[in-house]
Amino acid sequence: MPPIARSFLFVPGNRPDLFEKAYASRAHSVIVDLEDAVGPGDKGEAREAAAAWLDLSHPVLLRINAAGSEWFQEDLAIAGLPGVSAVVLPKVEEVEEVRRVGERTRPEVPLLPMIESAMGMHRAMDIACEPSVKRLVFGSWDFRRDLGIDGDGEELLAFRSHVVLVSRIAGVQAPVDGVWTDISDEEGLRAHTRRGRRLGFGGTLCIHPTQIDPVNDCFRPDREEIDWAKRVLDAVTSSKGSVVALDGQMIDRPLILMAERILCDSEERSS
Repeated sequence: MPPIARSFLFVPGNRPDLFEKAYASRAHSVIVDLEDAVGPGDKGEAREAAAAWLDLSHPVLLRINAAGSEWFQEDLAIAGLPGVSAVVLPKVEEVEEVRRVGERTRPEVPLLPMIESAMGMHRAMDIACEPSVKRLVFGSWDFRRDLGIDGDGEELLAFRSHVVLVSRIAGVQAPVDGVWTDISDEEGLRAHTRRGRRLGFGGTLCIHPTQIDPVNDCFRPDREEIDWAKRVLDAVTSSKGSVVALDGQMIDRPLILMAERILCDSEERSS
């Protein structure tokens, strides 16, 4: 079972001096950003810088501009270049937007649509069920602005849970939660990340390298979880196919998968 990426670090597309540093960081995935991190006057420069740097030796995700933007078509032209391991598509509201990107990228390149509006949330199931989609990303800040929501906690609980539910039903990876914007507030970031993990999110977006270690740490299983997972798998092995219980609880397939994922994360993400 391959490890699932937990931390996603944005690097502005018009800052090629930061590309290598971002890639060398402990982020599980790096997103070269052509959208929000780049002003309108710098879009062309960012696209050229990203295209010049992209290479199979350092695969990264590429966030292009939204399908309705004036930069979309030109961004699509580089989305299929070698070195693009996945395409992050912002502000998705129509399945057709996902299909248009899929037609221009290599078949093996997955898409990560961002749910950032009321309409995107309404159509999240159809979007997640597209074959090219690997994972959903919750763009919480743009979503709040679209709906006029004041607050990032319980105010968004129903919507975060919906994104998690849709992902599970569609059979894609656990979704990625939105950014914590105060890069000086590590405790706030940790609380934000732990909340997302409790709700079923599988990762968190990062906007600064200092956020990577706290996010990775929050998703890393603790000793109690690891011990529980080992006991579950040991009990299953000892049962030799028979029905087995642990601490009064029947061990079924979902529990086994959870235990396997915990041990995988503890081994693969320990560095």
